[in-house]
Amino acid sequence: MTSPPPALKVLYQDNHLIAVYKPSGIPTQSDRKGGPSLLHETKEWIKAEFHKPGNVFLGLVHRLDQPVSGVVVFAKTSKAASRLSQQFRDRITQKIYRTVVMGTPKPASGNLAHYLRKENSLKATVFPRSAPDAKQAELSYTVIEALPQASILEVTLKTGRFHQIRAQLAFIGHPVLGDVKYGAPAPLPGQQIALYAHKLIFRHPVSGEEMRIESPPPPGWPFAV
Repeated sequence: MTSPPPALKVLYQDNHLIAVYKPSGIPTQSDRKGGPSLLHETKEWIKAEFHKPGNVFLGLVHRLDQPVSGVVVFAKTSKAASRLSQQFRDRITQKIYRTVVMGTPKPASGNLAHYLRKENSLKATVFPRSAPDAKQAELSYTVIEALPQASILEVTLKTGRFHQIRAQLAFIGHPVLGDVKYGAPAPLPGQQIALYAHKLIFRHPVSGEEMRIESPPPPGWPFAV
């Protein structure tokens, strides 16, 4: 009797790729051998679901920070992995996030352009102008709902820098709810932060068709009253 596949929320799959929901708290890829990760869980799910013997190939083409939830796409073949990775490098993909921030940004929609430097402390420093070892970071945001002491934003990344959304929003005085690393006053349950990858738009690596994969919000969303 085979064991059932591990619990995994599959958002889309075909012969070439699989899109899954990443919960907060689990790394996309483990930083230690044998440690828990979304990559490992997805491999185990495929192995059990399709009764595959031996190792399962799964290509990692992008990541989400550990406290961030949302849609993650993996490649099932080396060809798909190569083509999807190229799309991320060329910034052809559209990465759209939802977040709850402290206060309400003004204006209600706009672009943020800064320079970010990843520090040894695993935190990003934001500079308004070019600085040594800092990389250009750009995003656009729109307030989609104002709450009493917070607001829900939709954020579209134009570059993909380390902790970019978290650092840039904190820099303009609106840290992500629960993100104490970047100035939020208190953590959320389970050390999660109110940020999730809402939608990923890309070209199918084989057919070229436009793919639009959406993730449900994390449990407890939007956390603020």
